[in-house]
Amino acid sequence: MLRKRSYIAIVIAAVIGVLALLLSRRAPVYQMSMGMVWTTEYHITYESSENLNDSIVAVFNRIDKSASVFNDRSLISGINDGRTDSVDDIIERIYTAATQVYKGSEGLYDPTVMPLVRIWGFGKDITRPPTRAFIDSMLQVVGLDKTRIVNHRMVRDNPGTKFDFSSIAKGLACDMVAEALRRNGVTNYMVEIGGEVVSAGVNKVGKPWHVSVDAPIESDPAGDSVNHTPVLVLDGTDVAIATSGNYRRYKALGPDKRVGHIVNAVTGNAEPTDVLSATVIASSCVVADAWSTACVAMGAEMTKGIMERCDTLGVMLITGDAEGGFKVWSNKRFAGAVVGMP
Repeated sequence: MLRKRSYIAIVIAAVIGVLALLLSRRAPVYQMSMGMVWTTEYHITYESSENLNDSIVAVFNRIDKSASVFNDRSLISGINDGRTDSVDDIIERIYTAATQVYKGSEGLYDPTVMPLVRIWGFGKDITRPPTRAFIDSMLQVVGLDKTRIVNHRMVRDNPGTKFDFSSIAKGLACDMVAEALRRNGVTNYMVEIGGEVVSAGVNKVGKPWHVSVDAPIESDPAGDSVNHTPVLVLDGTDVAIATSGNYRRYKALGPDKRVGHIVNAVTGNAEPTDVLSATVIASSCVVADAWSTACVAMGAEMTKGIMERCDTLGVMLITGDAEGGFKVWSNKRFAGAVVGMP
């Protein structure tokens, strides 16, 4: 009788073990982290039995202390103000990516364009455009080719040259959060910060991640609302995706005139561009983020010339037409990632 009971107990334990194993496989635990960072929303979903929010926030804090121009005590603010010339690994990483896109865009993507952005009124109110003479004087301190990093120190030919990596910081944050998740053993995740996305693996129902791209529909000029109307859906698995546009933020210079928020770093003008939005797919979000901004600044013709035969970057442009509608162009790399309409 004792042997029979022992046998039954072993069988029951084995059944319980198998059931527990099956249940654990059928019910993966997905965590959600969301909030605000750098005045934009973030949504991060990942499969893990542990809550990794502390690791995520730690990434945001590292980038803020290093590369945020809105933090007066950040390292980049210290470089801009001349209090230091030391750079850390974050600035070296972001500077390297920015330099790559600066060269590829013939200087139209330029994180030293800050002085021109300010004189066009995107940091304060202005009542009239800057004069040509004033623009030319600012161009003397604009140009990433006037800077370089030597032995972990930032060298500037002109001390008036200042850096603003805001156009690329969210992309870097996506990459670094993904890296933090992977260090913690996470293989299935989607990191989205202000519309920039990095993902890997599958979602909680075991399907590939999908990412919707918004149509370039203008937000409320007062800034009270943003219109999110999806235009297509992308396969977002194991890629990085970034979108930039000049239709949600502009500066009014009168009742019938406005300028886009991306200033031409070569001419110094806040020139209109025929690209309403640009979406880029790349292997890293820091590169996708920079190139999406570059494509808007370059305009459709130049972007198409560069990206037509490119197989490492997927690019989609949305431009306006004479009837007030939209025209869409994409290269082959991008078209292969489209999975359908929303």
